[in-house]
Amino acid sequence: MSKNKNALLGAAFLMATSAVGPGFLTQTTVFTEKLATSFGFVILLSILIDLAVQFNIWQIITVSGKRAQDLANELLPGLGYLLAFLIVAGGLAFNIGNVAGAGLGMEAMTGVSVETGAILSAAIAIGIFLFKEAGKAMDSFAKLLGFVMIALILYVAFTSHPPLGSAIHHTFFPEKFDPIATLTLVGGTVGGYISFAGAHRLLDSGMRGETALKEVNRGASTGILITALIRYLLFLATLGIILAGASINPDNPSASVFENAAGSFGKQLFGLMIWAAAITSVVGAAYTSISFLRSFHPLIEQYQSSITIVFILISTVIFLVVGRPVKVLVFVGTLNGFVLPIALAILLVASRKQRLMGSYRHPVLLQAAGWAVVLILLAMGFNVF
Repeated sequence: MSKNKNALLGAAFLMATSAVGPGFLTQTTVFTEKLATSFGFVILLSILIDLAVQFNIWQIITVSGKRAQDLANELLPGLGYLLAFLIVAGGLAFNIGNVAGAGLGMEAMTGVSVETGAILSAAIAIGIFLFKEAGKAMDSFAKLLGFVMIALILYVAFTSHPPLGSAIHHTFFPEKFDPIATLTLVGGTVGGYISFAGAHRLLDSGMRGETALKEVNRGASTGILITALIRYLLFLATLGIILAGASINPDNPSASVFENAAGSFGKQLFGLMIWAAAITSVVGAAYTSISFLRSFHPLIEQYQSSITIVFILISTVIFLVVGRPVKVLVFVGTLNGFVLPIALAILLVASRKQRLMGSYRHPVLLQAAGWAVVLILLAMGFNVF
């Protein structure tokens, strides 16, 4: 039981910390500045969508005992390769931004250059996959830095004195709404590779079958609620700073929040926060992206840790050569918002096939919620474009 609990908590934190990257911090700050207290409603809507997505994906994958790309290929030959391409391409694009964020965080903490900070951070991430028990090391790393992020944002939210009553009221009764903000937020929280980070980790830890459903559901809800807690606290912290009349630097909006809340010390806090967010996302994106390739060839399965390390190295080299991927982050978040309904639709169709799921019957309520999310995200996406 203890082993299962550790695996579940590790999977929940891997999913949550994968979602909380540099783009996460930037998106939340930018949209809070735009929507003020009404941004709470966007967060609430994204949480409901996230719950429907994760309960469906975690249940279908763990009950079938197959990774998403294998289910897709068995549903329709070639479909799994398409899904893997979309996930890996999005994961690589995000990881370039994650490496950049880690470099920025280390620069704020220590004063070293962004490039040096990115290289050192990549080395730390690579070190995790050099462990014989890389999965357990990854779980512990994600949990530790997840708690660090919650503590830091809780401190900043407390010192910024946000209008709690107004924020909570407009979380349920918004004054304005922005579909782009919602699509981007969902794309950055469970879009692309993030949706599968926890579920694929559970398979690797040996948790599968209908008997694991109760624990799987607990893990899925824990991961989403951790993400929601961090985002709502960051929203409150940003709201307090903005309503106090502080200026937000458009080049680094999240750093402005921390500096306004905690003065010069805030720069070090921001550095630690963005570094923790970025380095855990580097690990999560690399692990999950490669998990979509593992079943395609025995050599990939055999050398998965080495290939994951190469994935991190490629992300780092692209950042060092090209640089400035920050503008790409919001776009990739929106793009991942499109990948999500495609991936979810594939799994929902697969969940109805007895040859793939055996005697398991996926709950009708979950299916309905899943298809509703697919339609909502597609509608918002086409509205955006």
